[in-house]
Amino acid sequence: MNIKIDDLTGSEVIELVNEHLHSMTLHSPPESIHALNLEALRKPEITFWSVWEKDELVGCGALKELDGQHGEIKSMRTSSSHLRKGVANELIQFLLEEAKRRGYRRLSLETGSMDAFEPAKRLYASVGFQYCKPFADYTEDPNSVFMTKEL
Repeated sequence: MNIKIDDLTGSEVIELVNEHLHSMTLHSPPESIHALNLEALRKPEITFWSVWEKDELVGCGALKELDGQHGEIKSMRTSSSHLRKGVANELIQFLLEEAKRRGYRRLSLETGSMDAFEPAKRLYASVGFQYCKPFADYTEDPNSVFMTKEL
């Protein structure tokens, strides 16, 4: 797999981000959706990567810098045609290494509390993320869970 910084202009990437946003609307009420749209993903504090296998887009993910020592995982998504092929595991390892390279001491994330998000929560727990209180601008929400990992 090839993971590269992406400018979010390619049609495949746009389609995957839109698929991600649509999926969130199927599983979370509007006030509990924290996924970012294309415009928000292009902000300077966010770095977005696409994951490719040969010439096929298989996933994406982003890091948002909260401060010089704390980052947040955003928009981690595996293409629906590539689920259970190791894409998410490869990407989470990449993001953890990138966070360490940047000097972050902590990496956090928000995901849904519903059953549809169980695979994601299991993945994050498998690499050492633990449940925590809301961080940054998040507030308590029964539809969200928050996880963090000391690096």
